[in-house]
Amino acid sequence: MIGLLLRDLRLAVRAGGGFGLGLAFFLIVVVLVPLGVGPKADLLALIAPGILWVAALLACLLSLDRIFALDHEDGSLDLLATAPIPLEGVVTIKALAHWLTTGLPLTLASPLFGLLLHLPGPAYPWLMVSLGLGTPALSVIGTFGAALTVGLKRGGLLLSLLVLPLYVPTLIFGAEAVRRGAEGLSATTPLVLLAAITLGSIAALPFGSAAALRINLR
Repeated sequence: MIGLLLRDLRLAVRAGGGFGLGLAFFLIVVVLVPLGVGPKADLLALIAPGILWVAALLACLLSLDRIFALDHEDGSLDLLATAPIPLEGVVTIKALAHWLTTGLPLTLASPLFGLLLHLPGPAYPWLMVSLGLGTPALSVIGTFGAALTVGLKRGGLLLSLLVLPLYVPTLIFGAEAVRRGAEGLSATTPLVLLAAITLGSIAALPFGSAAALRINLR
């Protein structure tokens, strides 16, 4: 399992879906927003929680189509499906690799991007906590979408259409936690709901992803 994780990490970086792509996209969004809405610090501080979460969500979406595509193209996915390792475990490892190369770097770099949007000081811990709790759900849900569309030509657009509605609850509670933190309010409720979404996704979706892969590989 560890060998598979290390292999997927190397493939993600070599294929351009690693640390740099998500961070570069995050930076572009954060830089473009002040150009579009104006350099007013009060306005930017007000919309910063939502903008930061939307940017993180879209950055995670960029590399989803690569989760299974490379393995499907070279035949490795067929070998993994017949390996002694349960296919649910393979799916979980791939979701973990996606989070380590996308969600974790975004979480660690988010305070820097928050500075560019004049995010209020009290919100920074809540921003990192919410992203740390929510981005694993984005990776697991995205892995499920990638399993549904593996092998389809030009499946990237279909993948986005399938996954984005499933991302909405995570986006709502994540941005709400940061907004409450910025206003000095308790963010416990949205964080608990965010953690529940993540734990539910981790518990259920690997089985759905494995079932989708078995169907697509027949």
